[in-house]
Amino acid sequence: MSPFSKAPVNNKVFVAAFVAFASIAIVMNVNAALIGNHQGYAPKQPIAFSHRLHAGELKINCQYCHYGARTSRTAGIPPASICMNCHKVVRSGYDAVLSEREAAKKEKREEKVLPPSAEIQKLYDALALDASAQPIPNKQPKPIHWIRVHNLPDFVYFNHSVHVAAGVVCQTCHGPVQTLERMSQFSDLSMGWCLDCHRTTQVGELPSDHASTNCGSCHY
Repeated sequence: MSPFSKAPVNNKVFVAAFVAFASIAIVMNVNAALIGNHQGYAPKQPIAFSHRLHAGELKINCQYCHYGARTSRTAGIPPASICMNCHKVVRSGYDAVLSEREAAKKEKREEKVLPPSAEIQKLYDALALDASAQPIPNKQPKPIHWIRVHNLPDFVYFNHSVHVAAGVVCQTCHGPVQTLERMSQFSDLSMGWCLDCHRTTQVGELPSDHASTNCGSCHY
């Protein structure tokens, strides 16, 4: 027999060896992701909204924009009208506004009205507004197609208002949003991650009074 002839293959041994090898590879790879785990997902949005600027530097409360978190299951994507509460007046980038303010103070004059920045202009375009934040005749507003970052499976029930009422801060699940230029998924949002939090979060006077771990609380 030629030394290069094929030896008969034992399928059971091959499958067992493959499974063992794959299991070892997954265990050794600390970065191996579970199916459906989108931790670190940070899609590019239609408007480059900076949480670092708004929630961090300007210290705008998360629930000013995501007001649904207080009273409903979903926090919701803020409508453009919420943005315009500020950007009807603040029409340019924060750095440009501060620079103009300093220049006006030094030159002892009134501040100039700056043109909209590139990103704020996208907001104006979506709302069919001109540079003075006035409606453009014969032009219709169009929705801003924000890309959802956090998305739980349909069989999971999560209620923001319950967690907000219990004093859970946004950063517990969403991470240090006040430092993020682009929003990303901070936690893996797995069942194990949620249960760990529920088991260690005290909600009553006794140490044993922890958040519910009953299946029906999240799956019904």
